[in-house]
Amino acid sequence: MGRAGSARGRTNPGEITVINRRRVQKKWLLVAGLLAWPSTAWAAGGEESLSSLLYQALNLLIVLGVIFYFARKPALEYFATRRADVKRDLETAGQLLSEAEARNAEIQRKLADLQSETEEIQESSRRRADEECERLLAEARRQAERVQSDAEVAAEQEFARARRALRAEAANLAAEIADRLVKEKIGDNDQERLLDEFITRVDSTPAAKA
Repeated sequence: MGRAGSARGRTNPGEITVINRRRVQKKWLLVAGLLAWPSTAWAAGGEESLSSLLYQALNLLIVLGVIFYFARKPALEYFATRRADVKRDLETAGQLLSEAEARNAEIQRKLADLQSETEEIQESSRRRADEECERLLAEARRQAERVQSDAEVAAEQEFARARRALRAEAANLAAEIADRLVKEKIGDNDQERLLDEFITRVDSTPAAKA
């Protein structure tokens, strides 16, 4: 309510300018009438005289004085109002320019922040990709090492089984030879010597050493 009342109480500068113009127009009409009156009186007299010239000059001075008296204040008010309007327009333009510059600076700042965020996102994506690649490579190396270890263990186990099988076969052969020697009535010393030589020969083979 207070703002509405104060807004109604204030007079619009445009309305003041219109009122002043109307006042000036009325005063100019009055001056025109005063100027026309002595001319009409002089034309009715029939001939020009010194007194009439002086009278007209006096009338002109009076009219000019009246014009200056009545037109001075409205003219000053008009130019003051006009100057205030121009000043207000300049202030408004300056304010709008400042707001536009501030808005432009804010937009530039947001664009810079967006560019920085984009670069950070790209850098983070590259870093995560590198980390994922390193993780996959490490996992592949671990799997390769595990496969190699399993293969080595399996080979060792296979070699152990082959060694045991070969030794078992050698023992069986030795038993057969011993039995044959016994049957052929070979002496005890010869049987032991032959058995030792056979076992030594079997142990010296590459398969037995593996």
